[in-house]
Amino acid sequence: MATLPDGTTVPGRLIVVEGIDGSGKSTQLDLVHKWLVSLGYSVAFSEWNSSPVVRKTTKRGKKKQLLTPTSFCLIHAVDFAHRYQQQIVPALKAGAIVLADRYIYTAFARDVARGVHPDWVRQVYAFAARPTVALYFRVPLEESLRRIMTGRPALKYYEAGLDLGLSDDPYDSYRIFQGRILREYERIVPEFELSVVDAGLPLVAQQELVREIIQPHLEGALKAESNPWRKVLAAEGLSGRYLDSLVQQGGQS
Repeated sequence: MATLPDGTTVPGRLIVVEGIDGSGKSTQLDLVHKWLVSLGYSVAFSEWNSSPVVRKTTKRGKKKQLLTPTSFCLIHAVDFAHRYQQQIVPALKAGAIVLADRYIYTAFARDVARGVHPDWVRQVYAFAARPTVALYFRVPLEESLRRIMTGRPALKYYEAGLDLGLSDDPYDSYRIFQGRILREYERIVPEFELSVVDAGLPLVAQQELVREIIQPHLEGALKAESNPWRKVLAAEGLSGRYLDSLVQQGGQS
């Protein structure tokens, strides 16, 4: 179960993934989503920086390079607060499994790497529930940079950390900035007891480890409504977003 800041438990499970760019966390979370759906669980998904509430403001601020480290932090906090109230909490109270691609620990790492005081950032997100499972995909900096830079045309201003004056070269700035974020993540791991996954392992080996960590927390989680198509797909080990339309059609027949 997930736990609210006041100690109240809610019936749902909150599973989050964290890691620097290029850690492969999103790929692993997508595999977890497919796995849980194949088992018949009711699964909700929430992604960092995806709320429509501040989308225009964020786009304008980035385009005109108006964002300071503090304003950047607050905009993401508003984004998170909206998704938390509208998506995460209702799903948890209903008993569903919520998968979050980045959670408050992203702010703890990125905002502090930008120079915001760590205690202040933690207070900003003090309203957030404690996850059932928080996975940190640990990858060496050079490996993450290799994965991100391969075939990438250009880095964006804030993505590269150019607002911090670390270097005039976008790639050097990005390397330094990602190194800062990585150091903050390593501090967060023991503080919040994140479960570490070696992101250098083969993809299948990582997924096996992730499932071992998650499996003990699934008993009693909300199951999705029975659907004949879902049963067929699960029996064949098939699931995923690309089959959603087929499942829906089966439920309407």
